[in-house]
Amino acid sequence: MHASTFRRLLNLWPPFFFNSIRVESLDEGYTEARVVLRLRPWNRNYVRTQFGGNLFAMADPFWMLLIIQHLGKDHYVWDKAGTIDFVAPGRADVYAHFKLEPAVLDELRAAAADGEKVLRWFEVPIKTADGEVVAIVRKQIYVRLKPKNR
Repeated sequence: MHASTFRRLLNLWPPFFFNSIRVESLDEGYTEARVVLRLRPWNRNYVRTQFGGNLFAMADPFWMLLIIQHLGKDHYVWDKAGTIDFVAPGRADVYAHFKLEPAVLDELRAAAADGEKVLRWFEVPIKTADGEVVAIVRKQIYVRLKPKNR
């Protein structure tokens, strides 16, 4: 699927659409994605800042989605764990930039080549337009070569 089509579909996905999460860009090589969470009256928390669940949601699927596009149907690629560290109150729109390096993909392929499971942590800071870090989201990705390909 073309990345532009996939980006449009993600933007219509209810957890993103109804919470003002928008994929601004997804490159055709599936190596970079930029996501924004707009601060709106319906997605603020009690103290009028970005709701923590939305901060996590905006970062949740992207490492897995980028990796699975490269490893394809020969591998299992799943989210295994995730954490979020809240650094500062989000009082404005916030952004996340995901960049998957080719060397990381090579490492994952090599580590999974013998059929063993591979667990790797990825991290993305969530920032305001001014560059202030609001949160840091870490995701652990599980990769394993499928049995028929071992």
